[in-house]
Amino acid sequence: MSFTRIDNRSFDELRKTKITPNISPYAEGSALIEVGGTKVLCMASVEEKLPHWLRNQGKGWVTAEYAMLPRATHTRVRRENLRPSGRTMEIQRLIGRSLRAVVDMKKLGERQIYVDCDVIQADGGTRCASITGAYVALNLACKKLVSKGKISGSPVLSEVAAISVGIVEGTPVADLKYEEDSTADVDMNIVCTGTGKFIEIQGTAEQEPFDREQMDSMFALAEKGVNELFEIQRMALN
Repeated sequence: MSFTRIDNRSFDELRKTKITPNISPYAEGSALIEVGGTKVLCMASVEEKLPHWLRNQGKGWVTAEYAMLPRATHTRVRRENLRPSGRTMEIQRLIGRSLRAVVDMKKLGERQIYVDCDVIQADGGTRCASITGAYVALNLACKKLVSKGKISGSPVLSEVAAISVGIVEGTPVADLKYEEDSTADVDMNIVCTGTGKFIEIQGTAEQEPFDREQMDSMFALAEKGVNELFEIQRMALN
């Protein structure tokens, strides 16, 4: 390490991460995920209907919405009541794509699962925390469908989790908190399945371009980090 991280973590160390399942008595599946100072409430709702363009095809759908509450950050942000910002649309589409990648839509049947991810406190990595927590809420909702006899088995094929990695002051690091994220030379979000496959890689050089060696280092950090997140997910579900 060529520098000391602001919270004294090692370069490959995740922030303290906790997932509390069944946080809501109303949602079919729910989870509160806490990643350091970032906290996201994830609620999965089952709807026994589909968008018109998916009806009568013998398969279901999973989608997501994402929002940041007004005082989730240091200053108040306005509610996006009518028109979500471009950032919000990008993130909720990413969450939806990530969840759909690990669901067998035919086994789900002709119904839709809506996963709402609401950031109640933000300290970097909100999209990654949302995906990781949304998986738990989705899994619990599918278990409830099985327990009610609506489907014969869970349509969930694999875990899915996401982690941020980056290069800060020339050093590859995992799980960036806000102060690191806002000053990073490179910022990258990686979404992986429990079978080791990639769903999405979002990487940008904010300062100096990065080389293949640095990219490989970030991938190695991401692989270690998501494997730790999978274990936390399994503990929450069990």
